[in-house]
Amino acid sequence: MSESTSYRSGSVAVIGRPNVGKSTLTNALVGAKVSIVSNRPQTTRHRLLGIASFPQGQIVLVDTPGLHREQGKFKASAMSRVMNRAARGSLEDVDAAMMVIEAGRWDEEDTLAYNVLSDAGIPVVLIVNKVDRLKDKSALLPFLAEVSQERSFAAVHPVSALKRKGLEALVKDLLGLLPEQPPMFGEDEITDRSQRFLAGELVREQLMRQLGEELPYATTVEIERFAEDGALLRIGAVIWVEREGQKAIVIGKGGTRLKEIGAKARQQMERLFGAKVFLETWVRVREGWSDDEAALKAFGYE
Repeated sequence: MSESTSYRSGSVAVIGRPNVGKSTLTNALVGAKVSIVSNRPQTTRHRLLGIASFPQGQIVLVDTPGLHREQGKFKASAMSRVMNRAARGSLEDVDAAMMVIEAGRWDEEDTLAYNVLSDAGIPVVLIVNKVDRLKDKSALLPFLAEVSQERSFAAVHPVSALKRKGLEALVKDLLGLLPEQPPMFGEDEITDRSQRFLAGELVREQLMRQLGEELPYATTVEIERFAEDGALLRIGAVIWVEREGQKAIVIGKGGTRLKEIGAKARQQMERLFGAKVFLETWVRVREGWSDDEAALKAFGYE
């Protein structure tokens, strides 16, 4: 087989500060929703593999929580430590990394992410995401020149993950950084996570999207039941909060908010699993769970 037609596969970490579009990019490359998305930091809490298969090769994307400085509402909590460990741990045994930033913006947390990647000693592709949002398109080239100066990148790609623009050239460059070897996963596989895990994440996505500024960080989801009943999936989800007052907010007046969260999560599950879903949801209180290492372990945080 000639070099140009040889099959390549390997793993690529997706790294960056919170909210730059890492999960949107992962989903766009995989061609399916494997990572939940909202406009809030801390949406991605787990390390998760998204498997993107192409005729020329397979890219196993390691989607990670955003690297953040432990300050403000995230200061030194057990959850914050677990998320930073998951992000840094994703760099072990990968062939390359994508550093995702937002077009027109570079701040301290981007520098933190770059320094972590530099220390890892792997090829880094800079992804400048959300270029569709730049009002002044002429500012893009000077910005690319500025962020590339005195920093070492294997390639630089301006993209819009949301609109799936600029991804073909990116895939070509990523495959070029991977070793020649057979695929690591089957062609029809899109993630290493179970349907049970994905169901919990889809409920949590709705919590992130529908609740106010602070409350989503005090919630997590545990799937208590996941059973196949003929063509129907029966799923029971517990939403855990830290205080009684939060429970009332999640349930909403007359149970309206909980119904809305359940209905939207169920629609997403049916789309992803290709099956009818019967979803039941409950809200329970466990005080201080997000700052309790044992509780985090019980809830499946690595």
